[in-house]
Amino acid sequence: MEKTTAAASSPQVLRRANARRVLEYAWRTGPFTASEAMDASGLTRSTVIGVCDDLVQQGWLDELGDARAAGAAGAYTKGRPARRYALRARAAVVVAVDAGAERITATVADLRGHVLGSASVEIPVKSPHRVERRADAEARRRLARSTVRDALAACDGGGAPVLAMTVGVPAPVDADGGSPADDWFWALMNPGYAELLADEAGIVTIENDANLVAIAERRSPLGSGRTVDSYVAMLAGEGLGSGLMIDRRLVRGRRGAAGEMRFLDHVEGVGSADGFALLARQWAVDAMREGLPSGSPLDQLDPRTLGEADVARAAAAGDPVAGGIIDRLAERLARICLVLGDLLDVDRVIVAGATVASLPAVIDRAAAILDASDDPTAPDLVASALGRDAVTVGAIEHALDLVRDRALDLVPAARDVA
Repeated sequence: MEKTTAAASSPQVLRRANARRVLEYAWRTGPFTASEAMDASGLTRSTVIGVCDDLVQQGWLDELGDARAAGAAGAYTKGRPARRYALRARAAVVVAVDAGAERITATVADLRGHVLGSASVEIPVKSPHRVERRADAEARRRLARSTVRDALAACDGGGAPVLAMTVGVPAPVDADGGSPADDWFWALMNPGYAELLADEAGIVTIENDANLVAIAERRSPLGSGRTVDSYVAMLAGEGLGSGLMIDRRLVRGRRGAAGEMRFLDHVEGVGSADGFALLARQWAVDAMREGLPSGSPLDQLDPRTLGEADVARAAAAGDPVAGGIIDRLAERLARICLVLGDLLDVDRVIVAGATVASLPAVIDRAAAILDASDDPTAPDLVASALGRDAVTVGAIEHALDLVRDRALDLVPAARDVA
């Protein structure tokens, strides 16, 4: 009985393996002929054509006009025209959610990663710069669900099913999509999104936002992690968090907290994982209270509404106190990079998040400090070019990876949804 079952299932296993090979090729390329798929997969013509027919029927591929009619380069003019296929990019969609401390953004993309639409909502606050007084967990849950639905309603997805959704949160995330309950902030940032959104997509995963930035820096054409094997993607704003890409592999850790920066509490000259935006404001307000020189650009600002970008502008205008704050922050960032270099032996630290736009001089000066260092483990320091969309870019790539890995177990849209 066992031999009969194995023999019966063997052709199915082989056909499934062949289908995966062809579909993976379709994802990597544009329109292709059966001959091109043969060369890429090593399969016979009859096998490729049979698999492609199956994938067309299942909704994963479109059969296009033949190569001769399409005027394909190098197409032969005699004999049977070559059949052409392409991934059916609108057969399904994925959703990326950047569920940050201050804003939730949902973005819908097709199977090629092309953005079809998005929606965003600000998190209500009772007091500026006080994250502990932000919207409670239940309010975040409601906002996340409504933002996802708004993005789907706004996009040109043609009613295609959502095969995968990745939600990025500023908290460690374990294999079950949960965050440690022993930290009130982490529990607030990830208030059960995995369970909440389970009915919104075929696959729902929750991931740390800095990990998603690390993925984006590797995969995006604008990413600064494409040319090195090991790097740290540091999200810097109100706090610090990092995604660790070591030897081209994302390192998460047992609880998903490998990139958390709380160890900085014990680093001399640093003392906390507070972000540069937060510290810039705090140090500026402290200086105002102590008294500033007459005519200081910093002294013209209201401490109640002061932003870190105001400190940067005051420094650029020649304010010595503001310039001193920028220098202190740069020295702090450089010290953190030296510690990460000693600890992880990475090639590069890529700074993403609010600091890139609001405090660019901090990154530039810290990079100069590292360049002048004689420490052989000092990493390169660069600013991310991905802007505020870094988490979203990584979440789209993560969701697409999930679809590729499980494609043959998923069901794309019916053939009349194109």
